[in-house]
Amino acid sequence: MPRTSRTERGFTLVELAVVVVIIGILAAFAVPKFLNSVERSKAAEAYNYLSTIQTAQERFHARQGAYASSLDDLDVDLPGMEYFESSGIDESDPQTLQTEWSMTLTRKGASAGFGSYTVVFNQDGFDKQTSTITEYPEINPMKTSTGD
Repeated sequence: MPRTSRTERGFTLVELAVVVVIIGILAAFAVPKFLNSVERSKAAEAYNYLSTIQTAQERFHARQGAYASSLDDLDVDLPGMEYFESSGIDESDPQTLQTEWSMTLTRKGASAGFGSYTVVFNQDGFDKQTSTITEYPEINPMKTSTGD
């Protein structure tokens, strides 16, 4: 007696194709969000580093009456930076250091397509006017942009 119903189980090619398309659509949305999140965490390295320097500069200023011109003069042990580089506290004359200082960190290496952006801090904290990370609010941990 021949059977009239098939009991074979499995997925058809169309069902598998639909699943692959759905996964592709989800990945198209998830991957850029993931890359932005990773870059934002790397940018946080610069903010943490510069916040530490700002706090140390304020202590130095309270004791000495001027801001330090060198990182070696500050009372902190600074960790090495993995994703940013700097030449130290921006050069200025000793008279200027009585009231202000500035330091710029520049992103080095691959940055998920954002290029070599900068993060600048001064005596007032994050300097959104001269920091180029403000052009990329999706990776800026401070959530500030040039229009703010």
